[in-house]
This record gives sequence, C-alpha cells and structure tokens, in this order.
Amino acid sequence: MILPLVPTVPLVLLAAFCFARSSDRLHRWLINHSLFGPMISDWNKRRAIRPKAKYMATLSIGTVFGASILFGAPHFVIGLQAVVLGYVLIFIWTRPN
Repeated sequence: MILPLVPTVPLVLLAAFCFARSSDRLHRWLINHSLFGPMISDWNKRRAIRPKAKYMATLSIGTVFGASILFGAPHFVIGLQAVVLGYVLIFIWTRPN
C-alpha cells in the first residue's frame, strides 16, 4: 500500500483496532495474516515496531518529503510536512524493537 505521508504500519494497526470491534472474522484474518499478523502481535504485546518497518517508514517519509521539495510545494506545505513527519518519525523511533 502506498499512500503519501502515511506509512503502512499505522494503517494496519488501525485496521486491527477497528476490526476487533466490528468483525471477528476480519480481525482473525488480519491477526493470522503472514505479513500483518506479526506487526499487530508485536504492537499488542509490547507496543513495539520491528526495525525493518521503522526503516521502511523512514524511507517512505523521506521520499515523500523529498518529492515535495523537488516538485516545488509551497513553503507552508513543506513546513507543515516537516513538523508532522518529524513527530511521526520521533514516535516510530522511540518505540521498542
């Protein structure tokens, strides 16, 4: 899944949270998924994010931020992105592995 400014991990965690309250079948599918299940399990047990997910999130955030600069986004957009993405990176990198 590629969405500008949004790493996949928070979306997977949000989906697990919502499915846990709305659909047992979809929640079980997500928890048992070979790719998403371990991420959700790590978060539920230890509030941890795997190092590979941290690196991929950082790479995608840097790519989107660089593209904004490259394509000449307005200065207020660049500033807003820098603040929001900076906080996202701080959150991601302060979680345990």
